[in-house]
Amino acid sequence: MTTVINVPPSLDDATFEQVLEQIAPLPADHKILVDARHTRWASPYGLSALLTLAQTRVERAGFAGPETEETASYWARTGFYRHAEELFEMHGHVPRTRSGGQESNVLLEITEVSKSEDVHAVVERIQAKAQNILVKELNIDPQATMRFAMTLSEACQNIVEHAGRGGWVAVQTYKWRQRLGRRVVVIAVCDAGIGFRQSLESAQGRPRSDRWDDGMALEEAVIRGVSRFRDPGRGQGLAGVRRYVGKWDGKLSVRSGTARIAIVPSWDEDVPLVEKLSQFPGAQIQIIIPERIVR
Repeated sequence: MTTVINVPPSLDDATFEQVLEQIAPLPADHKILVDARHTRWASPYGLSALLTLAQTRVERAGFAGPETEETASYWARTGFYRHAEELFEMHGHVPRTRSGGQESNVLLEITEVSKSEDVHAVVERIQAKAQNILVKELNIDPQATMRFAMTLSEACQNIVEHAGRGGWVAVQTYKWRQRLGRRVVVIAVCDAGIGFRQSLESAQGRPRSDRWDDGMALEEAVIRGVSRFRDPGRGQGLAGVRRYVGKWDGKLSVRSGTARIAIVPSWDEDVPLVEKLSQFPGAQIQIIIPERIVR
């Protein structure tokens, strides 16, 4: 028997939890069909997380994409379908990316990352575009563009060092009417690897406590910069991301296992720590940098 998993009309880091809630009661080898026919919009996180979801299934999941041509075409431009065809059993129409056409807000299409060479390639591909977007559209200091590339690199490096398998990165820019009414650049980095808790547990001599869980592991990694590596300076990747995001009044959220931690700016109403979420392997990171208002 196949269970249909309904994807909400708008798919982002918050509404993706609805997808996980439907899957949580099902064993990993249960056949599912991910039904996104009525989805009208998806964030970089939503699309990357769908691919990550496919990696967690023992039986290849089915996938039915958006029926709206505009939405399906956009998903194709992000690179989603190219990867989805390798991971899902596709149902219905699969759009192809057309050359030319309207200017895309995709700074970096969904890209697979599994080794350090992939991270270097990602950074090289985005540096020129990042300079243009950050300075001209987001009014951010030109000197900050190099740090943006480093932030992207550090988020991707988390996959290489901790996931134990490949993951996905995507970068887009768009006007966020719902929250800010101004442009944002969004980075999503998702994997279905071992996650933060298991990664930190692999450190030799690490003390255990009754309170040790996914939430505490995220606090250790994101807030305190703790790493399973003993080398000085290791584990500082996410701490560096956190500092960069804070400087530009951005938002950082990291989900792993059953918990999600967030560095919440004044313009957002999220909570810093959410626990007892539906179990999902690996780590899923989202970074949002808003347009700076020049007065």
